[in-house]
Amino acid sequence: MVSTNDGIRRIVVGAALLVSMGCYTLQPVAGQPLPLGSQVSLAINDAGRAALGGSMGPEISDIQGRLLQKDSAEYVLAVSQISLLRGGEQVWAGERVRVQTSFVSTVSERRFSRGRTAILSAAALGVVAGIFSQGILGNLSGSEGKTPPDSGASNRIPRFKR
Repeated sequence: MVSTNDGIRRIVVGAALLVSMGCYTLQPVAGQPLPLGSQVSLAINDAGRAALGGSMGPEISDIQGRLLQKDSAEYVLAVSQISLLRGGEQVWAGERVRVQTSFVSTVSERRFSRGRTAILSAAALGVVAGIFSQGILGNLSGSEGKTPPDSGASNRIPRFKR
């Protein structure tokens, strides 16, 4: 059985982990140089789908990953995920992929969102406060193991028919 203190500790740790992850958004990059190592998303155009179809699949919508190298002709990414045109996703394990700049319609960078993180933090604190105020964890009043005064103890004995 989990004690009340363990339950409280688990909820607080879970809420802290959720809030510490924060929220990220993809922001389009317009002519700004991208720092190497940043998390980016490349929106692939029709020419890119046709060229990359043999190695990555014909229905690529976006390629997401860590930027390893960039010059005027191509991007080199450690791919973490591919989004497909019909809504599916494929998870990759950091495979190195070269994408020509002519295959890319939009470049977006993954950035920390202070506003969304603040909203998520407030919501997480509200949930934790609601749990404590309603006693959802069980009997938070400290009378664990005691029988309430309005009910008596009963023993159920199974009877078997012969």
